[in-house]
Amino acid sequence: MTDPLRVYHDPLVLRHGTGAFHPEGPQRVASVVKALETAGFEMGRPPSPERTRDSLALVHDPSYVERVREAVSLGPEEDDRPFTLLDSPDNPVSRSTFDVAVRTVGLLLAAVDDVMTGTARRGFVVTRPPGHHARAAEAMGFCFFNAVAVAARDVQRRHGAGRVLVADFDVHHGNGTQETFWEDGSVAYLSVHRYPFYPGTGSIDETGSGPGLGLTANVPVGAGADDDEYAGGFEAALDGLLGRFHPDLVLVSAGFDGHRSDPLGGMRLTGDGFARMTKGLVAAADTFASGRLVSVLEGGYDPAGTAEGALAHAHALREDREPSH
Repeated sequence: MTDPLRVYHDPLVLRHGTGAFHPEGPQRVASVVKALETAGFEMGRPPSPERTRDSLALVHDPSYVERVREAVSLGPEEDDRPFTLLDSPDNPVSRSTFDVAVRTVGLLLAAVDDVMTGTARRGFVVTRPPGHHARAAEAMGFCFFNAVAVAARDVQRRHGAGRVLVADFDVHHGNGTQETFWEDGSVAYLSVHRYPFYPGTGSIDETGSGPGLGLTANVPVGAGADDDEYAGGFEAALDGLLGRFHPDLVLVSAGFDGHRSDPLGGMRLTGDGFARMTKGLVAAADTFASGRLVSVLEGGYDPAGTAEGALAHAHALREDREPSH
């Protein structure tokens, strides 16, 4: 029997050191793991596919991958100081950072493999660091490798998926993901986010170009938005995009920094808002992609709020229903 949801996590990802006062610390993921385990979710820890390192080159310049590896070799052990900074003050690295960032990609690829082969209907990868700001040759916004972008490219090559939807409800716009697929007619990108806000991209008139024209859909929302405004805008844009793009797989950049308790987001979302967006994505996957959906944790910097949002997300993902074919 196919599992309605598998959750993926590796304690290794807690070893990426960022310092005691950096918001992207291991405690935010540890809180999610504890909440999910308390609620009865089991954490799977599959090995990374052998192709993981090679798959990075589908999105990232190999010289950049090597630059990340070299920067990490100069970094401290976990939370020791001083930290090496890669490309910006947002991106401290420790000796474990490269292995952790590669492992995050590997966990996501393993989850996609399970979903595409029918072992699981949906997957949720609880990991760090986030990835959606990472560009082809630049680390930014706490991100080193854009795992969701790599997974989208990899599933097309490995499993022959023709069309992939990447949906992103992190409070920060996923500029790296948008840039990767800006001119791509086979991967659509949907993002709801606070705007104007970091990283400065994501206006409503950013819609792609060339074969990708109309397949980037941005929903910019002002500070202080609640569940109805944030999730409602997301749902409307999703419906519009699905009217012209029918995915074979849904990938989700699941950021919970829009939660009302988040120190960075400035929004007023609750678990209900995250569940509402998740249910819309599940319905989309059931309608067009035989239920196939995989999400990966992006932002979320209040441990309790992130755990609340992630738990609501996981419960919505686990709701069993028969997909359309």
